[in-house]
Amino acid sequence: MDNILNEPAPAYQKAFYTIPEYLEMEKASDTKHEFFQGEVFDMAGAGRRHNIIAKNMQGRLFIALEGKPCQPYGSDLRIHIPENTLFTYPDISIICGEINSSKEDDDTAVLPTVLIEILSPSTKNYDRGGKFKLYRDIPTLKEYILIDTESINIECFRLNAGGHWELEEYKAQEDLLTIEALNISIDIRDIYNGAGLSA
Repeated sequence: MDNILNEPAPAYQKAFYTIPEYLEMEKASDTKHEFFQGEVFDMAGAGRRHNIIAKNMQGRLFIALEGKPCQPYGSDLRIHIPENTLFTYPDISIICGEINSSKEDDDTAVLPTVLIEILSPSTKNYDRGGKFKLYRDIPTLKEYILIDTESINIECFRLNAGGHWELEEYKAQEDLLTIEALNISIDIRDIYNGAGLSA
């Protein structure tokens, strides 16, 4: 387990929690926590750039996907991966069609098509490593996008026809981020607008 979730610190000292116990605690909590194989972990807070970039990205996705079957949801939407037990709150989840609820909880979604994480210094290693490994268990996931907050750098992992993940990086404001699973493109400049970063 430590090889997977080695970034977040355990939130509680009890050795093991059931999923119903976690969900009950989460409903009563003012802060968000991840759950993985019986352990509960604190989620890091977001800084100024993180919030600016998340707002920009959600706004552009909302415009690009208006009237389409795929829709973006923010970090309040909890995602469950039954294949490995993870409950988490991605910065942005894009779900195509109706939202399918987890069998464990009606307020928790499953089967996203695209997941986006806005990187923070304290979570970037986890987002790139252990969390991506867990996300790859989602049978519907087609793209995983990581947006840096310290430089203009976006990593887009796409599942190819052979079932392998391929990486495309975007490092210039003039670039267009292409989300192939949704058939849309977004200006990198718009994603980083107001974040105070230059190439």
